Parts: sequence; structure tokens; C-alpha cells
Amino acid sequence: MSNYKLIDFKTLGDDRGSLIAIEEGYNTPFEIKRVYYIFDTQKGVERGFHAHIGLKQLAIVVKGCSTFILDNGKERKEIKLNNPNQGLLIEGLIWREMKDFSEDCVLLVLASEHYDEKDYIRDYDKFLEEVRNDS
Repeated sequence: MSNYKLIDFKTLGDDRGSLIAIEEGYNTPFEIKRVYYIFDTQKGVERGFHAHIGLKQLAIVVKGCSTFILDNGKERKEIKLNNPNQGLLIEGLIWREMKDFSEDCVLLVLASEHYDEKDYIRDYDKFLEEVRNDS
């Protein structure tokens, strides 16, 4: 499955603490047009259950942990994010689900486009149809 990859961020710091800089065109391979974060997710809640047609996203668990399920219509992969030094880049037509949010999880998402409902596929069967048409 080539529609995702993990990106390791360079950590800077000293005895005062650590710092990671997220920079467009350097460690974020797209222009950032939207930033949002998810927090206070209740135990057992699952999120996502959609794909994007053109949007690129970089997901970073700033605190805590969460599991992503990524599905390209042929195979499914589970990716556990639990390190603020790493981001999950998701590109192309890929179904995503998120689960197993820790109580303290803060999930930051950088997006290549502004919110546009027309870019979402929220029905799994329609997603599979789109994957077949895209091949």
C-alpha cells in the first residue's frame, strides 16, 4: 500500500525540553491550508470512516496514542501513532478509520486543502467503486 508513509521529524532540544518544527515544503510535502486537532475523544469511540478524493493529510499524535486503519480497497493496514516525533502522511484514495484513542490523546492534522464536503467519500461501497474506476 503506497498511499501512506510515516515521516520522522527532527527533534531539537536541550535541558529545557524538546521542540519539533513543522515546515511546509521541508517536512510537510504539501502546502498547508487547514490545521485541526481532535481531543477529549471518549473511550471506545471510533472516528473517520471516510476517504478523500484529492486531499493530503499529515496526522501527528502530539500527546497520547491512537490507531489508524488504512484501506486502499485491496488491503488494510493498522498503524499505531504514539510518538510526537512521527507523522502519518496519507495521500490519494484511501479509506481511513481511527480508534483506540488514549484518554489524553491530542491528534493534530495538517491538510492540503480547505474543508470541502465534495472531497469526502463517506460510503464504503462507493469508495470501493471509486477505487475500481480509478484503476
